[in-house]
Amino acid sequence: MEVLLIALGVVVVIALATAVAPRVRIAGPMILVAIGIGVGLLPAVDVPEVDPEWILVGVLPPLLYAAAVRLPALEFRRDFGPIAGLAFVLVILTSLALGAFFIAVIPGIDPLIAIALGAILSPTDAVATAIARRAGISRRVVTMLEGESLLNDATALVLLRTMVAAAAVATSTVADTSVSFLPAFAWGVIAAVVIGAIVGLANLRLRSKISNPPANTALAFVVPFIAYLPTEELGGSGLVAAVVAGIVTGQGAARYFSPEQRRSDEATWKTLEVMLEGGVFLLMGLELNAIIDGNFANNGGIGTGLILAGGAFFIILLMRTGYVTLLVWIQGRRATTVQRKRLAHISDRIDDIATRPESDGGLRARFDGPRSARSIASMRKRLASAMRDLDYYQATALGWKHGAVIVWAGMRGVVTLAAAQTLPRELPGRDLLIFVAFTVAVGSLAIQGLTLPWVVKLLKFPRSENTERAGRAEQEQIDDALRDAAAAAVGHASLKQRDGSPFSEAMMKSVNAKLLQPRELRSGDAHTYYELRLAILRAMRARLNELARGGHYSTEALRQALAELDADELSVQLRLESE
Repeated sequence: MEVLLIALGVVVVIALATAVAPRVRIAGPMILVAIGIGVGLLPAVDVPEVDPEWILVGVLPPLLYAAAVRLPALEFRRDFGPIAGLAFVLVILTSLALGAFFIAVIPGIDPLIAIALGAILSPTDAVATAIARRAGISRRVVTMLEGESLLNDATALVLLRTMVAAAAVATSTVADTSVSFLPAFAWGVIAAVVIGAIVGLANLRLRSKISNPPANTALAFVVPFIAYLPTEELGGSGLVAAVVAGIVTGQGAARYFSPEQRRSDEATWKTLEVMLEGGVFLLMGLELNAIIDGNFANNGGIGTGLILAGGAFFIILLMRTGYVTLLVWIQGRRATTVQRKRLAHISDRIDDIATRPESDGGLRARFDGPRSARSIASMRKRLASAMRDLDYYQATALGWKHGAVIVWAGMRGVVTLAAAQTLPRELPGRDLLIFVAFTVAVGSLAIQGLTLPWVVKLLKFPRSENTERAGRAEQEQIDDALRDAAAAAVGHASLKQRDGSPFSEAMMKSVNAKLLQPRELRSGDAHTYYELRLAILRAMRARLNELARGGHYSTEALRQALAELDADELSVQLRLESE
């Protein structure tokens, strides 16, 4: 009974903190950490010791999966290069820099453990994405931050486990361990991508055939664990597998899932995300007092830990600033007119190849035969995709202000807290190392999380009128395309009822492209009318899927249009059932 009451209290506290946070303009995690610290100070409260594996295995896979489902796949693909740099290269460089710092300032620390602590402090947290989104940052920056927070966990955890395992072997050195890390990391990513993609596709296929909503939701809960567990058994990164499964599921949901499934999944994962993340931050506040007590008992106080945490925080910002500066400069070069001229030159070469006589030698000879037309069409398709990507880079060009936000939004959080507690309990100075990790995480959330909206305001980004106007224009173009699809469907002879019989001509004429309410209909016609509207909505959704594959529109605009179609279909289904 006591455990049940505690669980209910935790749910209520997390829900209230989440509801209050936007009104007081403080990040929900910070409120929960403060509540946890306050409750932990009460003499009657006995904070239970939670095995960190419960967080790594039970919390992180569904948490990352939930975020990956919402990730805009098109924008993620376009910026995968900089995201991968932030998630892999920056994590390794930061871990090495922090390791060198800890070796220099902590007497007698094992160099491998120093790098392991650096790996614990290197990954960013997804909470920064929510704060940045509320602050009005451009969608491209938000996508980059979210993609980084989803992928850098794997780099940090693989590096952490490699260093801790090597530290247990007395003869291991940093050089030897670094050599073994690269193959392990490569295998971990490859295995994760393959297994995650398979699980994501299987999830789409299987759940699309299950119409029972409760059963479908129950299956959704196990997907991240099905991706995580076998990947970990094979030596891969289970977290990356969960992320890949989430991306595949989110990308295919519009094609395979029904409107009820999409709406149910959205509400389910948002709720689960709030509860899991909130629970970790609340636990962090509760455990902080015990960690402080351990430092007073074993290290004579917390002064040393605070100094180490401050130095580590400074190095993290320094490394991130240097890397992001280089990143923004490189991304700026991607949107130059030189690249557009190069693509135009390639287009001219393709046209030249396509118009040469088949008897002519040279390049045209390579495309002789039945596959020539398909090859040229494929090249033109890839070129058109590259031109659209270049338009995207030019329309959302990154400047130094965006770079400043990317730097300041690099907060530490859940992964740092969970990973710190996986350090071996027999490790000398463990209390000090965990306190440093907790202080950096709490400090970054407090300092960066509370000041990020102020930093965004101080930078004075250009007014978003042009962006909003472009978004409205994009939405109008999609709406026009869907109305054309609806009009075409109404006049198409192949449009059938669910029993296979055609719709009457009179019924066809009673419907217009905007799918307005039915005119005066006899009661017997209402059922057929609503079936016709469902058939038209299916045609519009098929057209929307074609638009999504073309890459012309942003994921946000496409998802908005899909949500409107889903709402229309759910409304029509309710009316149809009432008939």
